[in-house]
Amino acid sequence: MTLPISLEFFPPKTPEGAAKLRVVRQALYALKPQFCSVTFGAGGSTQEGTFGTVSEILAEGVDAASHFSCVGATKATVREQLATLQRMGVKRLVALRGDLPSGYGAGGEFHYASDLVTFIRHETGDGFHIEVAAYPEIHPQAKSADADLQAFATKVNAGANSAITQYFFNSDAYFRFVDDAYKLGADVPVVPGIMPITSSTQLMRFSDACGAEIPRWIRLRLQGFGDDIASIKSFGLDVITDLCDQLRNGGVPGIHFYTMNQSAATLEICHRLQAG
Repeated sequence: MTLPISLEFFPPKTPEGAAKLRVVRQALYALKPQFCSVTFGAGGSTQEGTFGTVSEILAEGVDAASHFSCVGATKATVREQLATLQRMGVKRLVALRGDLPSGYGAGGEFHYASDLVTFIRHETGDGFHIEVAAYPEIHPQAKSADADLQAFATKVNAGANSAITQYFFNSDAYFRFVDDAYKLGADVPVVPGIMPITSSTQLMRFSDACGAEIPRWIRLRLQGFGDDIASIKSFGLDVITDLCDQLRNGGVPGIHFYTMNQSAATLEICHRLQAG
């Protein structure tokens, strides 16, 4: 697969999970990822695990990007975390507003991801390649599609280098978003985020939580498979490979896989794309 790819992991919560993720990463490194990103829990709750996993990836000789959220953060805490990441040798950040932990009131000195991007640029100059989030199907909390596009343009104007999208299953939504963003002058590379389908219950839960649209035909097919995991995985591979093929043919700058700390589906999708 000639397209650049990147991979996303979440920080494991147990020593067993960490050991399993090391095996998964080694398998996925065969794809020669441009970088691997590591997520950050609500309110920065997994910071230690995030930075630890980032450090391991760097030690394995692969570029690593730390997610970096700013909800509830102060300029002092962000400044300290940026210094830590620079000492670790991190060159890439995924700058997000982030989710509030449950029971957590609003607070902190940053209200939007664009505030965080502005601050990182002010503090570190060009020290980091900054990725931001993009929402082809509109952020679930946005007032309107136009407001969401304006928010994206504001992040780009604040100094973002590129963007990674929320996952989606409709390539038209992605291409329309990119066209509309470019018209606003937000002309950074927008890399589509791809979620392999390996479990229908997990996919429904995630999609309901983050506002990603599962097309009716996909939802009904998955429901029709019931507990037939082999059929769900086979169908998922076909759907996602086809989606990636459409995106590749449309000239996307790369593909970012939300691996869910698993290797099999991402490896198989990339193998099919290479063979296709």
